[in-house]
Formats: sequence, structure tokens, C-alpha cells
Amino acid sequence: MGRMTDRVSIVSGAGGSIGLASAKLLAAEGGSVMLVDNRADDLAAALAALGGESDTIAAVQADVANEDDAQNYIDQTLVKWGRLDTLFCNAGISGDNQPIADFPIDVFDAVMRVNIRGPFLACKFASPHMGEGGSIIITSSIMGVQANPNSAAYATSKHAVVGLMRTIAKEVGPRGIRCNVIAPGPVDNAFQTAIEDRMSKVIGANATEMLNQRIPLRRHAQAEEIAQTVLFLASDMSSFSTGAVFMADGGMAG
Repeated sequence: MGRMTDRVSIVSGAGGSIGLASAKLLAAEGGSVMLVDNRADDLAAALAALGGESDTIAAVQADVANEDDAQNYIDQTLVKWGRLDTLFCNAGISGDNQPIADFPIDVFDAVMRVNIRGPFLACKFASPHMGEGGSIIITSSIMGVQANPNSAAYATSKHAVVGLMRTIAKEVGPRGIRCNVIAPGPVDNAFQTAIEDRMSKVIGANATEMLNQRIPLRRHAQAEEIAQTVLFLASDMSSFSTGAVFMADGGMAG
């Protein structure tokens, strides 16, 4: 038996590299997985990568920050499997890299909407349906424990979800449900590349090389490495861990 046998997980941002790698690993460990993403093409590709719709895999397109969409993907999970054990709130956007005086207000609002309102709604609607042994995981970032110039929206949002997680952990803990944050460092994926391309233009240097020099392991993570931490938090391997920030950053924040 796998570590997720007879368990049902929701993975938002499933069309991205971390979400897809995590969904694959949760499924490989025997779990049933609901894939959630706002991008139809990416969601379809993720579903295909897991072998298509089946008794253990399903997908729902959703804007995680929309109240009706959030309620719907949770309802669809319960209709299909009748339970929910793991909620992985992984959907997020990076916004822009600008000094605070120049930072676009609409971009700031958009980042707050997806990165904070999204997991808030997920936890609000999902937690009543979870029970003993359940696990809520929220993706923050190394930018949730430190900050750099020109990142007001992203850093603020990723700090905020740490506070959300700590609050929820204390609320649901008496019911035997855990809630933790995973905080990845730079990952070798399209999401991070877009951030580093913007950073490079702002600082006038190669941001990827600069970050690798700041990471003690001297490299970016692979999405599959982050997924291993997600599995740890989703499974009984972390049965006495809650209210915590789990770094997956190659030592960068140390």
C-alpha cells in the first residue's frame, strides 16, 4: 500500500510544475487526486499526464479566488469520492517587479486576490469536510520569510499565507487536522524564469546566476524535489507537525 492509499487530495495550480509533480506523486502513492487550475490548456495537459479522467483522477477548471468556483471544486471532489483528506493550496501568481512608488495598484490587487483570497476560500470551504488525519498545505515561498526590493505584492502575499496557516492550524488542530506551509526557494520552472527575467532587467545582471550563488546547494530545485516535501506533509510521515513553515530552499534562507 502507498502512503496515500484511500486518501483524497485537492491540488490547485495543478497545471504548473510543482502542482503537477505533487499530483503525480500523491497518485503514485495510491491517492485519488482532484486537479484544479484556471488555465484550460494546462489543466488538460495535467490531466493527460496522469492518464486522463479515471476512478482516482479528476479535474475542475476554477478561478481559486472566485467564491462560487472555490465551492464548486470542493463540492465536485466530495461528489466523486465522498471525502477529502488533503488540501494543497498551491495556485499563485508572481505579479511584477517594480519599486513601491511605481508598483501598479491593479497588479498588487490581483496578486492579493489569487495568493491570499484563494487559499482563504479553499480552507473556509474545505475544512468543515476534513477530519482526523487531514492535512492542509499552503504554498508560500522563501519570499514568505524574507524579502527583496521591488517585490511588494509577491512578498506581502507570501508572508500573509504564513499568518493564515498559523491561524488555521490552531483552529483545526483539536479535530486532528494539520495545517502547514511549504516555502520553496527558486525552482527550475517557467514561473520562476518569468520572475528572474524581470529581476534581471531591474538589476541589470543575470538574476539566475545571482540566485544560484546565494543558494548553498548552488542550484535551483526541481519540481519533483518540492513534491517530496508535499508528500511528507500530506501523509502520516508528518503526523505531529502542524503550524509550521517547511523550507525547501536549498539552504537559501539560512
